[in-house]
Amino acid sequence: MARTKSRPVRLSPADREMLTGILRTGSHPAQQVRRARILLELDENHPGRDGAVPFQTVVAERAGVCVDTIVKVAKAYADHAGDVTATIRRKKRLTPPIEPIVTGEVEARLIALACSAPPEGYERWSLRLLEKHVALLDDIPDLDHSTIGRVLKKRHFAPT
Repeated sequence: MARTKSRPVRLSPADREMLTGILRTGSHPAQQVRRARILLELDENHPGRDGAVPFQTVVAERAGVCVDTIVKVAKAYADHAGDVTATIRRKKRLTPPIEPIVTGEVEARLIALACSAPPEGYERWSLRLLEKHVALLDDIPDLDHSTIGRVLKKRHFAPT
């Protein structure tokens, strides 16, 4: 298996010190620790290394991962232009997988409905009664009574 010459890892002393700190303290996610170990093994500027960077199979064996993981970490390091923090951290999701049904506008409309006077024949709003009235409104999506309860509970609102 070839070395990662197409994507060399060259760490600065500050980066090397940060990665070593991640390895020594036990307060980091395992994925970060694993990637830090891989980057330290692939470092071409390591002052204590005798000779060239070891083969990827050797690095994989030392880090306890497969060779593909070594390739992916080296590629991530190259893609992030040598930013070690971005390489070892997990990428944040930009958008949620499912669009939320209850937006701020829906929440406001629901609270306004719950604050209004209950229908004739009822003393106060119940969650099921709110559910029936929300189903009749066109501008609010149909919500389950448990969802309505969660929205009201989140805002510390008790139907009166």
